[in-house]
Amino acid sequence: MPLISVIIPVFNGAKTIRDTIASVLAQSFSEFELLIINDGSTDDTLAVVSSFDDPRIQVFSYPNAGSNPSRNRGIDHARGEYISFIDADDLWTPDKLAAQRQALQAQPQAAVAYSWTDCIDEQGQYLRQGAHATIAGNVLANFLLTDCIGSGSNVLVRKSALVEVGKFDESLANAQDWDMWLRLAARYPFACVPKVQVLYRVSAGSLSSNVQRMATASFRVIERSFAQAPATLQHLKPHSLGNRYKFLTFRSLQGNPTRQKGVLALQYLWNAVRYDPTLLRTRLLWKVLLAIAVMGLLPTAQAQALIARRQRLFNLYGLLARMHLDPSRFAPSIEPLPSAVSEPS
Repeated sequence: MPLISVIIPVFNGAKTIRDTIASVLAQSFSEFELLIINDGSTDDTLAVVSSFDDPRIQVFSYPNAGSNPSRNRGIDHARGEYISFIDADDLWTPDKLAAQRQALQAQPQAAVAYSWTDCIDEQGQYLRQGAHATIAGNVLANFLLTDCIGSGSNVLVRKSALVEVGKFDESLANAQDWDMWLRLAARYPFACVPKVQVLYRVSAGSLSSNVQRMATASFRVIERSFAQAPATLQHLKPHSLGNRYKFLTFRSLQGNPTRQKGVLALQYLWNAVRYDPTLLRTRLLWKVLLAIAVMGLLPTAQAQALIARRQRLFNLYGLLARMHLDPSRFAPSIEPLPSAVSEPS
């Protein structure tokens, strides 16, 4: 019986899944099964998978349904005491499973172990630092502020905990990972492995994902999570909304610079300032407004060329650095709790 079940949901992942599988098979901890959930792929995904000769690999094929149903199908097939997920374009370092399992063994009350993430480009080269949180134990307050893990390819979780909180919400088109971490954090302590062990691939496709869909799902998660959170944490809600609007502003300004995305970014930025007026006193605000103006006033090709030439000027990662991550800095408020602003059409 395998101790860990590793689940890879894949849809048309022929270009990257070979490296992903290789990074799993290279783990120093070897007592795992690798469950590949083929979500109706129409490319050479199955041919690539079949090129591996390892008895730990099992393939299950279904009609296309999306990543959430695929993960849930993997959970149904899993026999391990622990479960870990990895997307078909991400990578692990060889010590990932071993270190996370050791962290959970050292903290029997914890149900989730997570590591640090760095981002790689489509060629597998280092791009930038990802999520490097160090929180552990009772992390609910931190996760109400934002997704501190930042990748569905990260955690090792006890299967019993997944059974307790339920599977991934198949009605969410986005933010399903954050929703899952919040449900787990509401019931169980987390353990942290402060080491980069997850390499998250940033592709042109991921940068051009539907930001409005992301926003809609995110606000559903925020509303539902705070509706279930204890009264002592309700004062964090406006800061959670502010963080999400900063993130959405950033995502709107990534990838192909179109006028529509510029308009979205401006609306998200207005709400980010509404929840965090300190942005008005930063130089970052003017950089964001300049990027929005370029996207809104110039044709896409010209805007793209200008942004490429002046990458330092249009580096907007400072928006992510302005997100509030420490719940202890916020005192409870007697003001009425806000709701998420309705999404722009």
